Amino acid sequence: MKWILLIISLPTHNATARMRVWRAVKASGAAVLRDGVYLLPHSDAHWQLLDEIARDVQLNQGSAQLLPTETGADATELAVVAPDFVPLFDRTTEYQNLLVELTPLQQQLQQQQLQPQSPQQQLPQQSISDLLKQLRKLRKNFAAIVAIDFFPNEQQTRAQDALQALEKALNRQLSPDEPHGNSGEIALLSIADYQQRHWATRKRPWVDRLASAWLIRRFIDPHAQFIWLDSPADCPVDALGFDFDGARFTHINNLVSFEVLLASFALEQQGLKRLAAIIHFLDAGGMQPQEASGLEQILWGLRNSISDDDQLLTAATSVFDALFSAFSNKE
Repeated sequence: MKWILLIISLPTHNATARMRVWRAVKASGAAVLRDGVYLLPHSDAHWQLLDEIARDVQLNQGSAQLLPTETGADATELAVVAPDFVPLFDRTTEYQNLLVELTPLQQQLQQQQLQPQSPQQQLPQQSISDLLKQLRKLRKNFAAIVAIDFFPNEQQTRAQDALQALEKALNRQLSPDEPHGNSGEIALLSIADYQQRHWATRKRPWVDRLASAWLIRRFIDPHAQFIWLDSPADCPVDALGFDFDGARFTHINNLVSFEVLLASFALEQQGLKRLAAIIHFLDAGGMQPQEASGLEQILWGLRNSISDDDQLLTAATSVFDALFSAFSNKE
């Protein structure tokens, strides 16, 4: 296996440069073989990253060398034959620390789930807001660990599963009737057959329902009329239900309702795909797109300040329009 060694030495009087280099090396995920000697698996990106650090060292009157090394049976005479370095990159401790930080959040939600469920027994809005902030911080920390986990094992999967389970539990506090999902094929439909219809979903829409309603009106049925249901059982027989168990359009094959609508009507614009990744994360968990936290906070603020669901959709529409425009302009 191929590796890259970075060997550096900086003047002791330049504390600012030393701290900057140390932070850059730490952020890279490099293993420390000894003071001033660092190691990363070989790749073009890693070579460029360590080369930038080396140049910074040299610009500050230090010395720096980048050396290739190789381990295993493929090592050549030109390479430095070294022991197996893989164990130096084990991130088990980082994942375990993250799981420890998750525990109080899990306990808080588990205590709530032990109570008989009713609207009055949902967590207070402020508690949900605080939990969301803590959870998104932990998801960001998880992404940072994954970025430098060059040899992932079951610990990464365990942390990922725990985060996703907590995200789903918290989403059920926001949306108690959240669909459980089905398996099966998604039929390709004609937009022309779905015009000037009534579309129904649960009242007090959250991310997936708001985004789906925006998608319906913007790309499928411009004259759609929305019905906000007290209960999925109240859905009129002539209405197209979405995002609840038994609805015409709901979760299928680990896709959220927004993604199912995209697939059903063959909506493949890149801007919509970018939005879909955010909606999926906020509704079902997974890897966090960088825009997800900001969108979640905006929609949370709108939902808490606007009690009328039609007005809430109107306000959210401006947000989704802006995101779609920004993503489309980057194509």
